[in-house]
Amino acid sequence: MAEDSRAIVTEVDDAIAVIRFNRPHERNPLSLQTLHDLQTTLLDVTLRTDVSAIIFTGTDDVFASGANIRELSQLDATSARNFSSLGQRVFQWIADARQITIAAVNGYCMGGALDLALACDVRVASTNAVFAHPGARLGIITGWGGTQRLPLVIGRTRALELFATARRIDSTEALSTGLVTAVGDPVMECARATAAQVLHRNPSDITPKIFL
Repeated sequence: MAEDSRAIVTEVDDAIAVIRFNRPHERNPLSLQTLHDLQTTLLDVTLRTDVSAIIFTGTDDVFASGANIRELSQLDATSARNFSSLGQRVFQWIADARQITIAAVNGYCMGGALDLALACDVRVASTNAVFAHPGARLGIITGWGGTQRLPLVIGRTRALELFATARRIDSTEALSTGLVTAVGDPVMECARATAAQVLHRNPSDITPKIFL
C-alpha cells in the first residue's frame, strides 16, 4: 500500500475526531499549505454534530515542528503579517471550538506547534515528548498566540524564562509545571481516555467549556 502523502490525516470514530500531522520526514512543519489544510479540516470537523472531541497528534517521534523556517525567510512584511494572521485565526478556531480539544503530544513539539497545543483545552504527552519555543535562538518570536496563552497555563515567570532561553523541557517538567495534565504511553490511549472521561460527564451534543 502506498504511503499516505497528505500533510494532515483525519479519522472520526465514536464521537472523537483525530487530526494527525503526517509529514514526519519533514518534522511535520506547520507550513502555509498545512495551515490552509488545517483550516479546511477544522471547518468540516467543528461543524459536525457527531463529533464531541478533537485530538491533535503527530507521527513517529514528532508532534509538529512549527513554522517552516525556509518558508519564513522568503516572506516580505505583508506576507509575513498574513501568515501570522492565518495561524492566529486557525488556532483561535481550535480554542473556540464547541468540542473539547486535546493535544496528544507524541514527541517534539516546537514553536508554533506548542502554540497549537496551547490553543487546545487539554494537553497530554508521551514520555519522550519535548517542548520548546526556540524563537530566541533564531531572532524571532512566535506569532500564533503562544506569548499570550503560555503565561496563562504555566505562569508569567516560567513562560518568560522559556521564551527568553529557548530551552527545551521534557514531559516530566511539562507535567510538573501544568503544561500537560498527564503523561503516558502510548499517548493516544491517554488522550482517548481523557476524551472518554469528558464525554461521559457531558452529553455528546453539548460539550460546554469553562474559562477561568
